Amino acid sequence: MMRRWSVLLVAGMAVAGGGGRGAEGCTNLLVSRGASADGSVMITYSADSHVRYGELYLRRGGQWPAGSTVLLRDRGSMKPLGEIPQAPATYTVIGFMNENAVAIGESTFGGRKELADPTGVVDYGSLMFLALDRSRSAREAIKVMAELVETHGYASTGESFSIADPEEVWIMELIGKGVEMVVDEATGKEVNRHRGAVWVARRLPEGYISAHANQARITTFPLANGRTSITSRELSRIFDPRVETVYAHDVIEVARRMGYYEGPDAAFSFADAYAPLNFEAARFCEMRVWSFFRQFCAGMEQYQDFASGHNLSNRMPLWVKPERPLTLADLKAAKRDHLEGTPFDMRLDVGAGPFGLPYRWRPLTWEFEGRTYVNERATATQQTGFSFIAQLRRGLPPPIGGILWFGVDDAATSLYMPFYAGITRVPPSLAEGNGDLLTYSETSAFWAFSAVAHLAYLRYDLVSEDVRRLQRELEDKYRAYVPALDAAALALWRQDQARAREFLTDVGVGLAEAAVQRWRELYRYLLVKYLDGNVKREKDGVFERNPWGFPVAPEHPPYPESWRRLVVQDAGEKLRKPEPPSPPSQ
Repeated sequence: MMRRWSVLLVAGMAVAGGGGRGAEGCTNLLVSRGASADGSVMITYSADSHVRYGELYLRRGGQWPAGSTVLLRDRGSMKPLGEIPQAPATYTVIGFMNENAVAIGESTFGGRKELADPTGVVDYGSLMFLALDRSRSAREAIKVMAELVETHGYASTGESFSIADPEEVWIMELIGKGVEMVVDEATGKEVNRHRGAVWVARRLPEGYISAHANQARITTFPLANGRTSITSRELSRIFDPRVETVYAHDVIEVARRMGYYEGPDAAFSFADAYAPLNFEAARFCEMRVWSFFRQFCAGMEQYQDFASGHNLSNRMPLWVKPERPLTLADLKAAKRDHLEGTPFDMRLDVGAGPFGLPYRWRPLTWEFEGRTYVNERATATQQTGFSFIAQLRRGLPPPIGGILWFGVDDAATSLYMPFYAGITRVPPSLAEGNGDLLTYSETSAFWAFSAVAHLAYLRYDLVSEDVRRLQRELEDKYRAYVPALDAAALALWRQDQARAREFLTDVGVGLAEAAVQRWRELYRYLLVKYLDGNVKREKDGVFERNPWGFPVAPEHPPYPESWRRLVVQDAGEKLRKPEPPSPPSQ
């Protein structure tokens, strides 16, 4: 039973994260306690990939016998990487948040390819899950992750992590150290002399927000001073609340060894050394960060040339101070961003078609007559498997204080459903194994939400309004429910913690299953309403019929004038109706 649990744990890892920089990718938004309207810490994560399926993972914690192991697999291929010792005790994890209200997100930046270590055992998906299994705070998660790669080797490319608890949020960026095989004299086996990873972790200052989206963003950082900044040789001091920066002791040394950096230590930049910027990194990755920042911070127009990839020296700061505190609703809207209101608004050029579609199907770059052009990469994207907003609140027991607002498929056409950190089971519609990306399931939440998204992509200007109407209805209802749910759960917690967890589980499962049913009903409604390019007439939410029960003739919305102009330019002579002949002269 032990070994089977371990394998299932990592099976979830294999479909849990994002992909390579730009082509797939994930978007993380971070809000410190002092920058949120309700004093909570919030992070978001999008698992974006063309092979990602939306499920809500549940791994039950417990006590494990001596000698237990965890089998780790590469999260993208399921290739076994090796086994490591299991912790004596683990915590229950729902999605990417554990029962202690510790949450983790990631985005892959790739970085220097030559630093990948094929002998490593712990890939970045494993790092996330193992840290959540074993951590009571964000700081402990950083310590666990650093020790895992040091002991067992790192099996992935460059990663940025968001790591949060109800007190604080950190950004940690990490990459391997390369490969030099030597013979271990004690065992006679070949081992990598440079096993492990180099990394930097920085605490987000109170009152600030940050983001990362498939590009390393930590540049210079304060060097070890024995107070606020320490190296990995002092990891036991990470729990000192004064410490705000922690880094691998050899992070600069490895860059010098590899020829990435030659300057003074004080000027060393992690991102410039290990993931140098180029046009694609700015346009496809930093653009998403810029679009988030500009919604809440004045003066971000000065970085538009950087985000567009045309002035890489005009780099954005790692974090910014918003003009007002951010709400949960702000983050939901930010996860649904298509660069609206910017010069890169995806609805406004001919690529959007006649109906303002803010999506471009892949690839991101394309050639025409010897020149290369791009499709924009926004935060909301069609290839999202799932996304979440982790809302981590002080003053409540962690199983109640942590809420994972979870949705599957494209965030713009999906719904964020609340799941408390203390739940003990997941809804059947979101359970692992209920369909997959190649297996349609009538009972799967992912396929219900994907069906609605697919219809929305066909007539986005009209269908998206219907989708947003239901989003607002249900998400407003959930927001109103939360204070009452908190109070009821807290009252139960004081009497019987197990009963409180059962209550939160029943609520989460019930709300989610009802929401998925509403989305199935929405799909049927949209299919009827927009069949064949028509729009059925409605009155008081009911499709209209004439007095004899026959359908009233539908509306036929015309193509917008801007699109008609393009059609005339392209095929006007072929399509133009002849002018009527002039009347004969008298």
